[in-house]
Amino acid sequence: MATEHEGTKVRKRVRGVARRVAGERVTIAVVARAAGVSVPTVSKVLNGRDAVGPETRRRVEDALAATGYRRRGRSETGKTGLVDFVITELDTAWACELLRGAEQEAYRLGARLVLTVTHDRQAHPREWFKTLASRESDGVVIVLSSSTRLIAPERLRSIDAPFVVIDQMGGYDQNVPTIGATNWAGGFAATEHLTDLGHRRIGMITGPDDVLCGLERLDGYRAALGRAGLSPDEDLVRRGDFYAEGGRRGAAELLDLPEPPTAIFAGSDQQATGVYDEAHARGLRIPDDLSVVGFDDVDMCEWMTPRLTTVRQPLAQMAVLAVRNVLETAHSPDEHPLRLELSTRLVVRESTAPWKPARAARRRR
Repeated sequence: MATEHEGTKVRKRVRGVARRVAGERVTIAVVARAAGVSVPTVSKVLNGRDAVGPETRRRVEDALAATGYRRRGRSETGKTGLVDFVITELDTAWACELLRGAEQEAYRLGARLVLTVTHDRQAHPREWFKTLASRESDGVVIVLSSSTRLIAPERLRSIDAPFVVIDQMGGYDQNVPTIGATNWAGGFAATEHLTDLGHRRIGMITGPDDVLCGLERLDGYRAALGRAGLSPDEDLVRRGDFYAEGGRRGAAELLDLPEPPTAIFAGSDQQATGVYDEAHARGLRIPDDLSVVGFDDVDMCEWMTPRLTTVRQPLAQMAVLAVRNVLETAHSPDEHPLRLELSTRLVVRESTAPWKPARAARRRR
């Protein structure tokens, strides 16, 4: 009798959820809530897997029937040929690199890329989540820009398609499929390059406080100073925004110090362009009077004068792997999610040079 009573309660809850979602598109997450189980459990039932108990399977099947869940529409091949690519902005060089890699891989695999630009509205993703659901794409790639706007993992897992987060912020746990880069190692390599050139006062312009990748680069910078026997000086660190304006502002503050740095590690290539502007405005020559290192290695680094020494972050490759994963991996949220961290490497060009003490007088003008 206890089992029958429990079953009655479950059916009532299922019917209640079904009434609340009437007229809306029913996702796996809705079915899971109705049945009182996890999303992976619903997936196992849908895919005919054995690792589900009879009673739990019955609850899920009741929820599927009551909510009217239907698998996403597909062609005869089971594919729509669409990949959603969600990004905050397009007016940055790194965004263009990501988009270029994603588009090329989608084309290679015979799919079309559908672009959604959130304009930094990731704190309230409800609108574009509805768009994703109505489009019924084969996969979703999401690019994050700020850890304060992380999308809740539960909401991400409710996407009824394979998805990958290009997680440059480093904000997700191991239950969310992500692709990132070795930011700490990149920050270490940039700073070690400058200490090897004899620089001892090395400034850094990092990113916003809520962006983990910038903090990781800062930690790498501090570690490299320690390796060189130098004590990190917080007066030589300025918070930036990863844009040229932040780079110029940070450079101005650093170069106004009574004892300014002889080299600056900018947390992004765009910030490095701001450092260039400020140095040129003060009559400083790069690298004769000031060495500069960036981070990202976007195309413009080759066109800057002098060409920029920077840390290469494989942005296009990150997007390539993300698109490849969502198109070639079956939708199975109960499997171990993808966790990739691609290597960064230092690319030495003409914006850095050995420090010569005789130049100090010129730089303090």
